[in-house]
Amino acid sequence: MASMIAEARSRVQNLSPVEVAACLDDDTLLVDIREADERQSQGAIPGAVYAPRGMLEFWADPASPYHRAEFDRDRRIVLYCASGARSALATDTLQQMGYRRVAHLDGGLVAWKGEGHPIEHP
Repeated sequence: MASMIAEARSRVQNLSPVEVAACLDDDTLLVDIREADERQSQGAIPGAVYAPRGMLEFWADPASPYHRAEFDRDRRIVLYCASGARSALATDTLQQMGYRRVAHLDGGLVAWKGEGHPIEHP
């Protein structure tokens, strides 16, 4: 699994917490792909849309009956998870689905909190 994550990270854009914080002021869609219990216990980045990892591809696929409008292939999308592993894999998958403006928060919520950025408790 570690090699899969490393390969995904080599193919995607890895953003630092500072870089993610800087793009929150524009039309970037920030997506939290963690499980609901993680959001409850650890908090979330303010303004993030919740899209559990198990539904991400369905919500991002315009042909899916589960598609959500905020997932637009022309929009800048940044994914995050707890430590950056799941989000790297998910970002790689979205790129394979035709998303070109997608990146992930390297280090995830752990890195975000570690640098003192705000969180909220949904």
